[in-house]
Amino acid sequence: MGSLATRRVSGWRTALKLGRVSNLPTVWSNVIAGSALAGGAPLLWVVTVAIAISAMYVAGMFLNDAFDRNVDARERPDRPIPAGEVSVDAVVVVGASLLVAGVVALATVNDRVGLSGLLLALAIVLYDWNHKGNPVAPFVMGICRGLVYVAAASAAVPSLDADVLLPAAALAAYVAGLTFAARLESVDRIASLWPLPLLAAPLVSVAATGSNLTLAGGVALAGIAVCGLRVLRLLRRRQTGDVSRAVALLIAAIALIDALFAATTEVNYASIACLVCFALTLFLQRYIPAS
Repeated sequence: MGSLATRRVSGWRTALKLGRVSNLPTVWSNVIAGSALAGGAPLLWVVTVAIAISAMYVAGMFLNDAFDRNVDARERPDRPIPAGEVSVDAVVVVGASLLVAGVVALATVNDRVGLSGLLLALAIVLYDWNHKGNPVAPFVMGICRGLVYVAAASAAVPSLDADVLLPAAALAAYVAGLTFAARLESVDRIASLWPLPLLAAPLVSVAATGSNLTLAGGVALAGIAVCGLRVLRLLRRRQTGDVSRAVALLIAAIALIDALFAATTEVNYASIACLVCFALTLFLQRYIPAS
């Protein structure tokens, strides 16, 4: 009986590790911010979009490990597939099923959200299939996050304007810069610093709007500044594990960016909810690796 319980716990731990579920709150904050930028969607639709895209995020992480299994066997043998914790076939089946389920769930909201979900699924598969050594792959990853804004906003309004598309583009640039930084995480170094200015795109976007920030927006801005200083310190120090710590913090800061964008809207709860997502991400990253 104890052996069976141990296998079940081990299976859940493997699934959580494969799915990088510690980062899921940043997906929820993306959905909240995207909806707020469009004026706010009905709560049921926001929850539906958040659940569906969460499934697609986990699917993308599963498929990423499946495609990267040979590289991970050399560079990250502790990952679940090369470590023998799970089979490739099982990872592919679960990943593909979650991806399809996510697209179908999004299509139940409306056609526009469904189309956004289909585009997101294609971008996820494209990235997972061909990102090693591909110079444009980080931008594909950025597009994935930008499409979350598009999907969430499409649940609120029939057409999107610059109030949604510009923040989506800024978020995409940030995630592209983050992905560039994470590419050599396995060898604990960053080859080039030129992509790092992309991380400032959300701040430039908010500054360009000239919007007055709420208190929550000010907290988000201060949090971004603190995270930025911490990341710079880690990248300059370069002790073992510092690049991984910097990448994890940059991922968590996505929720702060969402809070900052949400603070420029009239949806009062949104920026506070995004701040909660940031705190939850940091908490979960203590127990489940972020990357």
